[in-house]
Amino acid sequence: MRTLSKELQEKITPKEALEILQEGNKRFVQNLKVNRNLLEQVNNTSEGQWPFEVILSCIDSRTSAELIFDQGLGDIFSVRIAGNVINDDILGSMEFACKIAGSKFILVLGHTKCGAVKGACDHVEMGHLSKLLSKIQPAVQAEKTTTENRTSANPEFVENVSRINVIRNVEEILNRSNIIREMVEEGKIGICGAMYDVTSGNTEFYEETVIINEPKGAELMMA
Repeated sequence: MRTLSKELQEKITPKEALEILQEGNKRFVQNLKVNRNLLEQVNNTSEGQWPFEVILSCIDSRTSAELIFDQGLGDIFSVRIAGNVINDDILGSMEFACKIAGSKFILVLGHTKCGAVKGACDHVEMGHLSKLLSKIQPAVQAEKTTTENRTSANPEFVENVSRINVIRNVEEILNRSNIIREMVEEGKIGICGAMYDVTSGNTEFYEETVIINEPKGAELMMA
């Protein structure tokens, strides 16, 4: 497997970036990972990096993006925080990754049985964790299908909140970052949300969140 170079990164389209992740997860689930010389990749990336993807995921030890999408050194920018929530620092990191470093896609990745989501469902308050969990509360409040047992003891409620949290965070990225929104609108990058199943290893990509626009001028070139 070749290490990404600037030239290879530039050739990847947002659509292809998403497909690379989808295919990588299929390999992971089938235990058919690509053979990589990681030490060679260390050498190849020593002078620079050209990741094709930004992945926002949880700090959960079971959700390493490089592993579950079968990627190597220099392939992705991995942003990790409990509950895969959004803040200004994370938005700044994404803007750097896409606008400056050339990444072609942003993935917001939640996961099943998320401890942070469970904490938000139970309205846990503890030190600095309270402020972090407050960012998940809008998803808790938005879950309207569960009328009883709206706690972490209800697995269906937890997974519903997790899904809403991912979708809301995709929307929040676009609403809060003019840079990212404009790049998405111009077809320079794509974005979507997904859910990783810690039981099966499978990732469900939320089709309703996928935004991949044709680059401006592409219509004229095809005419």
